[in-house]
Amino acid sequence: MTESELQEQKAKFGIIGNDPKLNRAIEVAFQVAPTDLSVLVTGESGVGKEFFPKIIHNNSARKHGPYIAVNCGAIPEGTVDSELFGHEKGAFTGAISERKGYFEVADGGTIFLDEVGELPLTTQVRLLRVLEVGEFSRVGSSKVLKTNVRVVAATNLKMQEAVEKGTFREDLYYRLNTIQISVPSLRERHDDIYLLFRKFASDFAEKYHTDPVRLDEEAVVCLKQYNWSGNVRQIRNVTNQISLLESENKKITKDVLLNYLPDFEKNSIRHELTIGSKDNVFNSGERELLYSAVHSLRQEVEYLKGIVERRGDIVPTTQQIQPATKINTLPLPHSTPAIEEDEDIFFEDEDSVQHTQKKTNKNDVTEIVEVNTSSLSIDEAIRKLTIKALETCPNNRKAAEALGINERTLYRYIEKYDLGKYKK
Repeated sequence: MTESELQEQKAKFGIIGNDPKLNRAIEVAFQVAPTDLSVLVTGESGVGKEFFPKIIHNNSARKHGPYIAVNCGAIPEGTVDSELFGHEKGAFTGAISERKGYFEVADGGTIFLDEVGELPLTTQVRLLRVLEVGEFSRVGSSKVLKTNVRVVAATNLKMQEAVEKGTFREDLYYRLNTIQISVPSLRERHDDIYLLFRKFASDFAEKYHTDPVRLDEEAVVCLKQYNWSGNVRQIRNVTNQISLLESENKKITKDVLLNYLPDFEKNSIRHELTIGSKDNVFNSGERELLYSAVHSLRQEVEYLKGIVERRGDIVPTTQQIQPATKINTLPLPHSTPAIEEDEDIFFEDEDSVQHTQKKTNKNDVTEIVEVNTSSLSIDEAIRKLTIKALETCPNNRKAAEALGINERTLYRYIEKYDLGKYKK
């Protein structure tokens, strides 16, 4: 798929964003469109799964045939078979005439089964038969009817778990999942968040005949930090509310934006921290461990400094050791500072720490007394802290709590640093 074809599909169906995962999902839909294979579109609620069956249908040989979208989760269980496959007159109370179902109406075209995981098991059996041999029967009839329909299904459920629980047939799952398209969540499309806000702000400004709302720099950062559990649907609704209610103030500050982001502190993403260079990036759990390691090293330096001071070898200066500040403002090294006469601690480089103390003897001969010459890299610091937690705590859950990380991150460290023998 060429870049021009990709942009054409986005423009045609109103898809906003340039994230590589989103682009890949569009490419797969475009590539599979000319075939008649069944497709399963997966992703969280609100990510825009409904665009992909349209891309598939409009780029297939069936594009001149009917396209029917069915929300399986919105149909009552007692009538879903009638809706999908039709019924005969008198088949049940209220069936005053025969009715064609969606599979009969969509013959020669495409049917999109949204929230397919919500179908009852009895309906799943009927659907499997349609997929395998293209046959079905209306409710209340034994007559076998034929249909030629391309099926594209979508779900926000974890289908493997549904199969294991017995709520979804395994054979139907594999029949639907001939090709799978995974649509990324908005959290995975970090750079698209502000782009979507601007597009929706422009759309609502046109709708309400006003100027589009704009965010200041702090508000943009806040917008990108939010978790957006409702994905594109949620950011569209928030933009709509702001556009409508902030009619007199089009420059939105962080404080104003927070009024529209429920439980921001609980639902904000802790961004990665870059230390020294763009290639040295840590997630929130690793960052906390790094801070702990630095804090531990500072404590060791203070202890050793105290020993030297008690010997009367030095006169402490205010420049020697800086007190640890809050985590989010803890100064971290970006380059090696110049070492002065009485300077006590310095970072040798971005990955190691070394402590030295200058000592002047009575003959004015200056010599370097190395208090701790072994450098401790960030990986080594994290490994050391992880081992200590695993050895000290009664189980892995307690160890993770002690480190301030979740168990999944702890298991990743156990595997990364080959700490299997410490695992409990």
